[in-house]
Amino acid sequence: MDDVMSGDLIYVFAFLLAGLGFAAGPFVIVHLLAARKTRNYANKTEQFVECGMDPIGDAWIRYSAVYYLYALVFVAFAVDVLFLIPVALVYDRVEGLVIRDFVELVIFVGILSLVIVYAWKKGIFEWKRRKTVFKT
Repeated sequence: MDDVMSGDLIYVFAFLLAGLGFAAGPFVIVHLLAARKTRNYANKTEQFVECGMDPIGDAWIRYSAVYYLYALVFVAFAVDVLFLIPVALVYDRVEGLVIRDFVELVIFVGILSLVIVYAWKKGIFEWKRRKTVFKT
C-alpha cells in the first residue's frame, strides 16, 4: 500500500474509534456515576417511582380531553416557531420579493391567530377542576 492510502485508513479508523467512543461513552459514564443504592436494595422493586419520591395515591387517573387539546395547541405553535426562525433569517435576501415574503408571513401568522381564537371560543384555555370524591 502506498503512503496516501495508509494515511486515509488511519483517518477512517480514527473516525471509527471516535464514533464508538461517542456511542459507548454515555453507557460507561452512567455506569460510573449511577447511584449504587437503588430501590432494589430497599425492597421496593414493585413500587412505581416518580423522581425518587414515594408516590401518593393512585397512578391511574384520568385527564380531561381539554388537557390534550391544550398540549396539541402548544405543540403546533412550537413547530410553527421552528418554521418562522429560518424564514426570518433569510428574509430580505432576494430583492423584489420582500413584499411577497411579508404577505406570506402575515397570512401564516394570521392563520395561527385564527387557531388561537378558535381554541379560545371552544374553551380550551379554561381549566375547570373536577371535584374529587374520596371513598371512605
